[in-house]
Amino acid sequence: MPGEVGPVLVSGPVEIVLPDGTVTVSERPVVALCVCRRSRRYPFCDTSHRRRSIPPAEQRE
Repeated sequence: MPGEVGPVLVSGPVEIVLPDGTVTVSERPVVALCVCRRSRRYPFCDTSHRRRSIPPAEQRE
């Protein structure tokens, strides 16, 4: 089960059908799929989760 942040890595190539019926393809050998929906390249991860998911050190303690 994926965590709350970060991508899910899958072996490629992949063909993804989005809820609106749009089909997107990646021929890469490993594909990072976004699970946080913050990516500007959704459904592919662009690491946007890194900017907003890690709280400052004083809040982690």
